[in-house]
Amino acid sequence: MNAKDELKRVQTWMKKFGELNPESMKSFMSLLGAVEKENVLTAKTKELMAIAISITQQCEWCIPFHVNEALKEGATSEEIMEAAWVAVLMGGGPALMHAGLVLEALNDLA
Repeated sequence: MNAKDELKRVQTWMKKFGELNPESMKSFMSLLGAVEKENVLTAKTKELMAIAISITQQCEWCIPFHVNEALKEGATSEEIMEAAWVAVLMGGGPALMHAGLVLEALNDLA
């Protein structure tokens, strides 16, 4: 898996979802914007949380998306990997295997 290719794939899907059902996609994007907006938690913290959740939910497409967003928000590789280890703690062996996708995404996107 190349994280840059996976990001393009996800963006293509999101565009197609918007074409097929604009009202639902608009609602989803509104929720996304509301949740990702800085409030008590910083955007960087939320992206680190999203990385950990992506690992435990085994969403291989979410991982490069949120690694990329975390990097944009100023997260370091060390912070990203620490978030990945929190996910491994909570998710066990399957989470450890999905944390490998974080390593690949950091390599591809950093």
